[in-house]
Amino acid sequence: MATFVSSTHQLKVDYRMVKQDSGTGRDEAVFDKADNTGLRHLLNATRFSMRGLAAAFQHEAAFRQELALMLVLLPAAFFVGSNTLEVAVLIAVSLLILIVELLNSGLEAIVDRIGPEHDPLSGRAKDLGSAAVFIALLAAFLTWSLMIYQNLIRP
Repeated sequence: MATFVSSTHQLKVDYRMVKQDSGTGRDEAVFDKADNTGLRHLLNATRFSMRGLAAAFQHEAAFRQELALMLVLLPAAFFVGSNTLEVAVLIAVSLLILIVELLNSGLEAIVDRIGPEHDPLSGRAKDLGSAAVFIALLAAFLTWSLMIYQNLIRP
């Protein structure tokens, strides 16, 4: 377990490979990119992705809310879509919300890591990430609305 500390946050990261710094005695994360090939790369990528999803679920309320929405929308796509392509589009646009939310959460984490003080560029970065989520939600709303209208209201 490696611990990284800033003035406002403490982050514990569980790495498979950790070495102890001889000068400070603290654990230091080691990741050998040259050795990260083939099946090992796939396993590491999967592990890092699962860790990211768990972190988003644990720390991001918006991600949990959108995930709950997906639990409703994904099965509904099979009832709203009239063919395989429409179902795929409804599922894709729904998953796009989660993808953009994950990217926005990563951006916000980076900005927060830099420091807690207000900075106009940090604020702009967070606002742009929020705007991306808004556009993804709008795209999903419009797509779902048009499919519902086309297939259920005006069949």
